[in-house]
Amino acid sequence: MNLNNTLQKVQSALITYWNEFLAHVPGILIAILIVIIGFLLSNLISSIFQTTISKRTKDPLITNFLGKTVKYGLIVLAIIFALNIAGLGYVATGFITAAGASAVIIGFAFKDIGENFISGVILSFNRPFDVNDTVLIGDIFGKVKMIEFRHSKLKTFDGRDVYIPNSDIIKKPVFNYTEDGYYRIDFTVGIDYNDDVELAKKVIIKSVVDTPGVIDTSEHKCFVVVDSLGTSTVNLKVLFWTKTMEYKRGASEIKSDVVKNVKNVIMNNGLNMPSDITEVKLYNSQKEIPISVN
Repeated sequence: MNLNNTLQKVQSALITYWNEFLAHVPGILIAILIVIIGFLLSNLISSIFQTTISKRTKDPLITNFLGKTVKYGLIVLAIIFALNIAGLGYVATGFITAAGASAVIIGFAFKDIGENFISGVILSFNRPFDVNDTVLIGDIFGKVKMIEFRHSKLKTFDGRDVYIPNSDIIKKPVFNYTEDGYYRIDFTVGIDYNDDVELAKKVIIKSVVDTPGVIDTSEHKCFVVVDSLGTSTVNLKVLFWTKTMEYKRGASEIKSDVVKNVKNVIMNNGLNMPSDITEVKLYNSQKEIPISVN
């Protein structure tokens, strides 16, 4: 008798649930349709939004960040709206509550990932470099190739790809060599002690300034100074500016031209670039230097 009553109750409950399910089927179908449309519209609106933003800014990271924010925001709104249409508003409320609690738990469990992501968001709006800038971060020197939310990719000048966590970029000093395109280069050239230093400085600076690619303005001034007194030479330090975004190649090519022109102008003006003096000492009973010429 009790078994029959139990079976009847189960049957009645199943029928009730089935009828309630059938009653919610139209809403569920509409909800599924809303989610599908929401996904499609979010992709479309996000694409249009990114295209619009990219016309106003050349920053790919900000464009990508804002585009994804709009996309995922629309998807979440579509899902919540669909759950309400399906009569499952309480599920949406529980989902939001669980998402908040899960965010806290995940934040503690994946602290480094969260830290890098937040650092990526900060770098999206305020960062010390852009794509294709040449930078030094810590002991890593190279060109910025990609900026993502978790890491930034640098290409070193010896061909290695380095992925730096964004949290490290936030914490470490960043040296940007090409932010404004101006870069100062220097090298040292030695002249003979008997040469006229002022004449050497005059002809060298003219040669430097006349070299294509060298910048000489009031703000970026080229000059030559006596740097040191060597064993056999008076060493002049040549400092000049160039404007190039190709730090390694462009700057190196211009430096090569400047060094070549300085060498030529020194020789053409009767100045000398003597070799280093080598001192030879004789020890003990040695009285002469054995030299043989083949």
